[in-house]
Amino acid sequence: MSLETQIMDEMKIAMRAKDTVALEALRAIKSGIILAKTEAGATDVIAADDEIKLLQRLVKQRKDSATIYTEQGRPDLAEPELAQVAVIEKFLPAQMSEAEVEAVVAKIIADNGLSGMAAMGQVMGIASKELAGQTDGKTISTLVKKLLA
Repeated sequence: MSLETQIMDEMKIAMRAKDTVALEALRAIKSGIILAKTEAGATDVIAADDEIKLLQRLVKQRKDSATIYTEQGRPDLAEPELAQVAVIEKFLPAQMSEAEVEAVVAKIIADNGLSGMAAMGQVMGIASKELAGQTDGKTISTLVKKLLA
């Protein structure tokens, strides 16, 4: 079943349940899919890895918003953002733990004989491709800095 079909089914369920937070998150996903389909040079079908990137971007946007709201002392606005994150993450593949990501990054560093902060770009490129969809870039970046320092 395609992501778009899953989203439509979940939207119907959320509408019946009058779950406004879930409905808002699902509408954001649907909007992102429609925008991806109508971009110049886009086909009618979105590749699975592009769907994952879209979902990760939506999660990141909401987490960033929640962080800003929390810093400004507005937990009333941060809470719905985090609730939307939970809804969107249901459509992402299982995320790796920090320890698992650290093990993969350490293996990449060892296999390629890289060291020092000058190699961060190389490690990030390899790790980002290898861990695509399984963790976010911020986690990868933090661990790469930690292991190369």
